[in-house]
Amino acid sequence: MAERTQERPDPYLWLEDVEGDEALSWVRAHNEITRAALCDAGFQADKQALYEISTRPDNIPFITRRRGLLYNFWQDMNHVRGLWRRTSMERYRTSDPSWETVLDVDALAKDEGADWVWKGCGTLQPEQRYGLVSLSRGGADAAVVREFDLVEKRFVDDGFALPEAKGGATWLDKDQLLVSTTLGDNAATASGYPRTVRLWQRGTDFHQSPLLFQGEFNDIYISASVDIEPGYERIFYRRQMTFEEGISYLAQEQGDPLLIDLPRDARFDVEKDWLLVKLKNDWALPDRAYPADALLAISFSRFMAGDRRFEVLFEPGPRRALSGFWWTRTRLVLTVLDNLASQIWLATPGASWQMERLAGLPETAAVHAMALDASQLERTDEFLLSVSSFIEPTKLALVTEDKRIEVLKESPPAFDASNLEVTRHEGVSVDGERIPYYQIGPKEQGGQRPTVLYGYGGFSVSLTPGYLGGIGKTWLERGHVWVVANIRGGGEFGAAWHKAGMREGKRLSHDDFAAIAQDLVGRGVTSAGQLAAYGGSNGGLLVGNMLTRYPELFGAIWCTVPLLDMQRYTRLLAGPSWVAEYGDPDRPEDWAYMAGFSAYQNLQEGQTYPPVLLVTSRRDDRVHPGHARKMAAKLEAMEQPVLFYEPEDGGHGAANKEQAAFLTALGLSFLRKTLIP
Repeated sequence: MAERTQERPDPYLWLEDVEGDEALSWVRAHNEITRAALCDAGFQADKQALYEISTRPDNIPFITRRRGLLYNFWQDMNHVRGLWRRTSMERYRTSDPSWETVLDVDALAKDEGADWVWKGCGTLQPEQRYGLVSLSRGGADAAVVREFDLVEKRFVDDGFALPEAKGGATWLDKDQLLVSTTLGDNAATASGYPRTVRLWQRGTDFHQSPLLFQGEFNDIYISASVDIEPGYERIFYRRQMTFEEGISYLAQEQGDPLLIDLPRDARFDVEKDWLLVKLKNDWALPDRAYPADALLAISFSRFMAGDRRFEVLFEPGPRRALSGFWWTRTRLVLTVLDNLASQIWLATPGASWQMERLAGLPETAAVHAMALDASQLERTDEFLLSVSSFIEPTKLALVTEDKRIEVLKESPPAFDASNLEVTRHEGVSVDGERIPYYQIGPKEQGGQRPTVLYGYGGFSVSLTPGYLGGIGKTWLERGHVWVVANIRGGGEFGAAWHKAGMREGKRLSHDDFAAIAQDLVGRGVTSAGQLAAYGGSNGGLLVGNMLTRYPELFGAIWCTVPLLDMQRYTRLLAGPSWVAEYGDPDRPEDWAYMAGFSAYQNLQEGQTYPPVLLVTSRRDDRVHPGHARKMAAKLEAMEQPVLFYEPEDGGHGAANKEQAAFLTALGLSFLRKTLIP
């Protein structure tokens, strides 16, 4: 295969000019074509159903506790952009709690004439009266930051305020922030993320703020965090060098920060005097070797003094992996996937750690543990559980300090699941590896049915069961089938599963997906003409490769916010940050394998391709819209069946529930017209 340095001229390069007049004229024309083709009565009915389901007043309001009050961000038909609001636990437990509005984003957007999208608020501890509210225009990653008074429920006059940029700020104290932002000269890395940490004093010019820490231009991002635990007050700096590897430091009052000497791809957490380390690779130390995916514990002060005698809190097994860990006040909460089945474990530190599995959880649902308390200083041993399956509505439960499980809220059913079932199956990939997948569909199959195969396969993201809500109403209830693939590149079975689908293994990850498609047809679930491949972002690259490498296996390709041109991806927005996952096309040895999964380059004249729907967003400042634009233009020039749609807002995801309903209904309309005779 040709080296990137010999790449052919790209006739559609002009479509990478996001706001260029010629490019926008092309986008508007193709949006009109797609709306005319897909926005029929069936589309309108689906959009309405999806929107109603996502905005029902009895949906679960997920919560965070601050100073004894429960905060929630809420969107419904009357509050498209959303309300930040609060209530008490006593009121929350009722069937129809009353809420106090803290910030109305719809009203703010109207007053300021801005397309604001809520991005969260970090509060100053311990009082939590003041917060740093982040707002994005149209849903992009870049955001403005403004100081907000949670008591007065208004922005602080002459308070801290940062203009639109990537990055953010964290409180050091009431009058000082640690700021990592792309604002200023040489403040951004090659990936477009912050390169510096500055100390910003209230009332001063941010651009004159002293520099505390700086990374290299080719790093991914630089960040800072603050530990305010009494007796353990600390500042940490993080230099993320690749998506997988980074170096952390402990700040010193005098002198250079101290290196925290851990493997660069390890994840770690410091709580009081405990250091927890989750390994990505095997780690051989003089006294002992530790396996990849193990969770280790040691005194942080002893570790910084040179001690390396860890206690093993979690050791992986075949298809058993630790997917997450974090602290309550006195306990460590661990979420484990054992052959995709969720378990919650509680670890209590001491001379020897005590491990206990949380009892009373369902065996077949996905269980996610979540912190309840926003403040490090107000934490209790209470925490939240989200319990969900594909066809059973989600429950939100409180785990009390004495480990009882109390269901707080339950989503109302969105569809009739009485005739549906969830089954597990495995396809056999090209190298013999067995690749699991979930099949959701009718209990009585009764012949081949229209089927959607969804996948991601990258960045160690695990696809676990979650209530299908709107998809259940608009797809499953009509007798169709939905399939979720657990291909390599994901994190379902730990680091080895992820690494097998990285870089040279990315094509193998795509082969896994094709193997599931073949298995579905072989089992009689569907036919190639009734099977759609669906994915977004890295999953967009996945289904783009189904188009170019396995066109005979699919009747339709639904591809959203995708990477597709891997020859130029490192030159577009955040692309350089993903070199660890894909490779560097400027290195001939990397391009030698990357050329095999660069879907844009691999379109072939004379090949017949299934119909394609490509969706992106003009405000996506993570994956450049040029990927989808150019792919659509190239397919169109080849006279292949392709539709393209690009809204003005939305970022790397939908800007709000209204847009999410529109885009999903658009995809479902496309599937109806391609898969269903």
